[in-house]
Amino acid sequence: MDIPRLHPDTVEAVRERADIVDIVSEQVVLKKQGKDFVGLCPFHDDKSPSFSVSPSKQFYYCFSCGAGGNAFKFLMELNQRPFADVVLDLARRYQVAVKTLEPAKRQALQQQLSLREQLFEIAAIAAKFYQHTLHHPDGEAALRYLQTQRRLEEGTIQQFQLGYAPGGWQTLYGYLVEQKRYPVELVEKAGLIVPRQKGSGYYDRFRDRLMIPIQDAQGRVIGFGGRSLGDEQPKYLNSPETELFDKGKVLYGLSQAKAAIAKADCAVLVEGYFDVIALHAAGIANAVASLGTALNVVQVRLLLRYTESKQIVLNFDADAAGVKAAERAIGEAADMAHRGELQLRVLTIPEGKDADDYLKSNTAADYQALIDAAPLWLDWQIQQLLKDTNLRQADQFQQATQSVVLLLGEIANADTRTHYIRHCAEIFSQGDSRLVPLLAENLLAQVRRQRRSPQQPKSEIHVAKPWSTNALEQAEAALLRVFIHSSDCRQAIVEALDERDLQFSFSHHRALWRQIKAWCLGSVAPELVFQPAAAALPQQISNLRQLRDRCAEDPLLGQVYHLLQLDEKTQRDALRGPLVVRAAIACMEKNMCEKRYRYFLNLWSEQDCTLTPEQHAYYQKQIYAEKQRIQELEKQRCVTFADLAQLPWVGEFYASFEDTEG
Repeated sequence: MDIPRLHPDTVEAVRERADIVDIVSEQVVLKKQGKDFVGLCPFHDDKSPSFSVSPSKQFYYCFSCGAGGNAFKFLMELNQRPFADVVLDLARRYQVAVKTLEPAKRQALQQQLSLREQLFEIAAIAAKFYQHTLHHPDGEAALRYLQTQRRLEEGTIQQFQLGYAPGGWQTLYGYLVEQKRYPVELVEKAGLIVPRQKGSGYYDRFRDRLMIPIQDAQGRVIGFGGRSLGDEQPKYLNSPETELFDKGKVLYGLSQAKAAIAKADCAVLVEGYFDVIALHAAGIANAVASLGTALNVVQVRLLLRYTESKQIVLNFDADAAGVKAAERAIGEAADMAHRGELQLRVLTIPEGKDADDYLKSNTAADYQALIDAAPLWLDWQIQQLLKDTNLRQADQFQQATQSVVLLLGEIANADTRTHYIRHCAEIFSQGDSRLVPLLAENLLAQVRRQRRSPQQPKSEIHVAKPWSTNALEQAEAALLRVFIHSSDCRQAIVEALDERDLQFSFSHHRALWRQIKAWCLGSVAPELVFQPAAAALPQQISNLRQLRDRCAEDPLLGQVYHLLQLDEKTQRDALRGPLVVRAAIACMEKNMCEKRYRYFLNLWSEQDCTLTPEQHAYYQKQIYAEKQRIQELEKQRCVTFADLAQLPWVGEFYASFEDTEG
C-alpha cells in the first residue's frame, strides 16, 4: 500500500531516537578515533579510511567523495529507498509511535506496522508450544536423543528453547489457528504452516522433528530449524524466508553469545546448531553458526560490533574436501581479511571431527587451545597451497610460486604483504638462507606486476588450482573455449572484441589469443588463413595437437591447457556459444567501464572545482556516462542469465554486478 504522509512529530521523534553510529556500524566497520569513528566509505571504492561518523553531531562525512548527511540520508543513499520507508523502518526499530497527516489512513498504516509484531508473537508462542511438547509423552524420543546422544543437560535445553514438533499433520495448526485464533494468513507468513497443493486447507511445515528456535540479536524468535529423528529427508529443515527470517542476515546463537564475544574479544564461527549448543554447554559461549550459508559481509559486521580486535575464528569440518569447504564457509569474509578489516583465523579439528564430536572425548580447555593456536587465514591458505607439493620438482615449484603470487597480490596492506613475501621466500628456500633475499626479491617483483596489471579486479583465490577463478577470468576462459570449439561463433567474437575495443586481461589468455591469431592469420602456418565461421579451427590449427604441444612447452600457456579439452560440462557450454559470448563480452566490458569509472572519480575528487570548473564538469560527465553504461550492461546481463543459469561462472558474474558502484 502507499505510505501516507508522516507527521513531522514522528520524523523528529525518530531523528532524536536513532543513533547514527549504531545504524552505520551495521554496514561499515567503524573504529574509534578520538570522539568520532572512522571506516571505509561505502559510497565509493575507498582504499583507506576516509569515512567519519560523529556521534555528537549525528552526522557522517566522507573526506574523499564528499558524501555526508544524517541517519536518514545514509540509509536512503545506501539502499536507494524513499524517505518515508526509512523513517518507518527506524520507527519500528526504536519503537516510536507513528502519526500521519491523514488520520483516515492512520489505522491502515498501524496495521501494516504491526505485522512484524504479530509475527514475533506467533513465533514466540510456537516456540513455547514445541518446548512443552518436548516434555510431553509424544516428545519422549526427542528428549532422549538430546540427553543421551547429544549429552545435553536440562539447563542447556532450556537455554536454547529446544523443543519437539509432533508428527501430526495439523497439530500446530490446530493450536495456533483453531485454539489461539490467530489468522491463518499470519501463521502462514510466519513460515509455520503450508497450503495444501490439492484442495483447500493447510498442514504443519515441521512434523516429528526436534525443533531449534532461531533468534535475532535481541533474542526474539524469528524462525526454526527442525532436525529429523529418523531417516526423513532433509535431515535439517529450516524456516522459509519470511518478514522476520532471512538466513543470510542471521547468526545462530548470537543473542546468547554476544556478551561472551565482547568479553573474549573473539567470535568462533562453527557450522551447525549442535556445535554451537555443545560449545556453550562446555563454557565456550562465544560461538555462533551461519545457518549453512557462506559467511557474508552482513554477518561479519554483526560479529564485528562485539569484538574490538575484529577477530573471527572459523571452525569448519575438515573433511576430504576441507579446502573447498573453507572457501565456501568463509565467503565474502576473505576479501575483508585481505583488506585488513578483520582478523580471520581457521581452526581445523584433528581427525575431521566437528566441535560437538570433539567435545565428547576432549575438554573445553583442549578446544580453547585449538582456538589459541588457529593460524591466520593467510597462513592457512599458504599451508594449503604448498600442501603435498614437492618444491624440489621444477614444475611444482613454479606452480606453487604462481599460486602464492596470486594470493599475496590480494593483500592490501604493504607491511603485511612484505611480511608474507619474506615468509614464503623462507619456505621456498628449503632451508638455504642464502637464497632467501633472492627469492624474496623475485616474489616482490612478481607481486608488484600482478598488482599493477590492468586485470586487477577483486579475485577469489582457489588454492586447489594454480590459476585464479574470479568472474572476469572465467568469462575470458569461456570466450576462448567457445572460439576454439565452436566455429559458428568465431566471427561474432572477433567483431565484438574489435567493436568494443576489448582486450584479454589475463596474461595466459592474451598468450593463447596470440597463438590462435597467429595460426588463423597464417603467420605460423601460411596456408591456414582465418575465414569467419567457415573453416573449423581444429582444421586450421593442425587438429589442435600443435597448440596442445605448445601449451605443454610454455609454462604460461600451460595455465590454459584445460581450455583445449572438452568434458561433459564444458561441451554444454560450447553448445550454448552465442549466449556464452554475450555474457562474457558483457563481463569484459563491465570490467573496463569500472576501471574508467574509478579513474575519472579519482581525477574528479582531486580537482578543485573553483579553479577548474570546466574540467570538473567534464569529469562529472564522464563518471555519469560510465555509470550509465554499467547499468546498461547489467540489463544486458539479466537477459543473458535467464538462459545461462547452469553455466559455472554465472553466479560469480551475477554477484560482481551486484557489487557495482552506483
